[in-house]
Amino acid sequence: QADTDNRKKRAFIGRYRYGGRYIVLLLKHGADPLQPDRNGDTPLHQAAKRALKHAYDDLVVPLRKNCPEAMDISNKAGVTPHDLLQWMKPEQKQWREKLLGECQDEFFETFGQYDGKLEHPVDFGDWADRIRREYFAKQRAKEQREAASSGQKRSKRRKETEEDERSRRELRARLEREHEEYLQRAARKEEETRQGRKRRYEERCAATFHSSSSKGPEGLLGYDDIPWPAPRGSLEEMVGVMLHGADRSDSTVFRKVLRRQQTLWHPDKFVQRCGGRLQESDRQRILDTVTGLSQELNRLAQNL
Repeated sequence: QADTDNRKKRAFIGRYRYGGRYIVLLLKHGADPLQPDRNGDTPLHQAAKRALKHAYDDLVVPLRKNCPEAMDISNKAGVTPHDLLQWMKPEQKQWREKLLGECQDEFFETFGQYDGKLEHPVDFGDWADRIRREYFAKQRAKEQREAASSGQKRSKRRKETEEDERSRRELRARLEREHEEYLQRAARKEEETRQGRKRRYEERCAATFHSSSSKGPEGLLGYDDIPWPAPRGSLEEMVGVMLHGADRSDSTVFRKVLRRQQTLWHPDKFVQRCGGRLQESDRQRILDTVTGLSQELNRLAQNL
């Protein structure tokens, strides 16, 4: 129990000795030792009261040394710090000083690392400037990192945008190229179809108009046996098949091709060639179609 009490006493005295160093620090920075509290006690009153129980030299001596006149200032009860110190028992003071000496080594071992800092306190203006500089340095570093990151993001987005635009251009060019190829294939197919119709038309004309071979029953010609240029087409489509391949920019050549077709489908000449071989059921229909073809060819010739 005695060892426990001694340890508590040493720790308690150590705290007040450490507090005494803060008193020194406050006094060096201009703290007013005459400032009273709500009871009228000055810091020396408070120190004297605590000196009755704790660390006389650490609390009382610095205040009395810095401001001797505070010893005679009375509080509202009319008590001065001098009066309080007079009431302190000499034997109690001697016991405290002895106990303080015993724990001094332990105290300096624990708190001695701060002695130099307390004897030479930091200039708080310089400390505040240093903190401010460090803060703004960190802020600038953060802004620079964010700016670099933002720049990288913008560069990445710009690169992605350029790649997307290049991809769109390539896709558009490929689609246009494929569409052009499709149109060319379609044109070639259409030309092949027109040439095939023209070729079949000429072959049927030669077989029908320049041959005596029979076509229908008993050698008669029905409507489907006539070499129409477009059997299911209109008169304009039939004329288009007849004149396919003729160069209309060369009027001489074109007139020659047109005149040949006029002669071939002239109603009177058609009747001379094929009138005796027409089936009576289709005769009028055939003659009407031939007349229509002849009129269409004549109208075209007149417009040249």
